[in-house]
Amino acid sequence: MGEQLAAIIRNLPEDKLTLGELLEVFGDEGLLLLTMLLTLVFLIPVSIPGVSTVFGAAILLVGVSRLSGRPLWVPARVRDRGLPADKLRPGLTGGLEWVRRLEKISRPHRLRALVEGRAQNVFNNLAFILAALLLMAPFGFVPFSNTLPALALLFYAVGLVQRDGGAMLLGHLSNVGTMIYFSVLIGGGGVALHQLWQRVSG
Repeated sequence: MGEQLAAIIRNLPEDKLTLGELLEVFGDEGLLLLTMLLTLVFLIPVSIPGVSTVFGAAILLVGVSRLSGRPLWVPARVRDRGLPADKLRPGLTGGLEWVRRLEKISRPHRLRALVEGRAQNVFNNLAFILAALLLMAPFGFVPFSNTLPALALLFYAVGLVQRDGGAMLLGHLSNVGTMIYFSVLIGGGGVALHQLWQRVSG
């Protein structure tokens, strides 16, 4: 997986890149590998405006496609939106280290009860969709707000490719951690606003 992604990153265009171009490279059979690629840029401390929306929407649609059993459909405005390839390449390359680490510890068919069966398939794909929605949440300016759901998606993608229940479990834990983190952010923001209002009105 890591070498395939590295080769694709090396061959990215020099200036602009669209999601449609990536879809042509991966095809419907490589959607989980595409998911891994799209999460990489969120695993290191780099901020590229608009990327979380486009990549998050694409990953969300991959999850919907898997859940419904239908071919992937992406709106033209998402598919054709230009992204700065020169800025994406360093982030993608830096994030590859996570894939290589997971390759070393992932074990096919581990904890099979978590990945085999119709109910597990539905649950795992719903969890995958939830992680994509969390990635798209408007907290991009907050540290780790994109990293945590991106990690969950990377675990899910590796788990689904390898049929590794251990990776899936790590994905579920990352999802829970993300929701707890967001709850703390929202709760803390609410308290701060309440205190500010009391000072202003008092």
